Amino acid sequence: MTKVREVMSTDISCCTTLDNVYEAALRMKQEDVGIIPVVENDRLVGVVTDRDLVVRGIAEKHPGSNKITNVMSTDIICVSPEDTTERATELMAQHQVRRLPVVENGNVIGMLSLGDLAVENQTDDQAGYALSEISEQD
Repeated sequence: MTKVREVMSTDISCCTTLDNVYEAALRMKQEDVGIIPVVENDRLVGVVTDRDLVVRGIAEKHPGSNKITNVMSTDIICVSPEDTTERATELMAQHQVRRLPVVENGNVIGMLSLGDLAVENQTDDQAGYALSEISEQD
């Protein structure tokens, strides 16, 4: 069984609870990502997605200065680096998400995406399964 640690992305950017929506959006653009973990004292406290910015942020009168804590998601589904990719795929399908923060001792150490899973030959079927489950619900 392949471990999450073997396929996760480790070059990730984080925001802090002191950042605002504009800073999160700018970081997403610079990093070409759709999700940014939000940390406080190096601990994962939330994630902000491009969808969070649109749905919760743009409707505000001054969306760029809106605090990130007002738009971030705090109901976080994450995995451990020691979890199997099969377990991660099941979580993605069950919770209808395409990316999972990888957390060890409360600290974000990586991000796992469907793309990371698809790169591994032995997990092509798993990534396809997760995507089909996510797509069914869209």
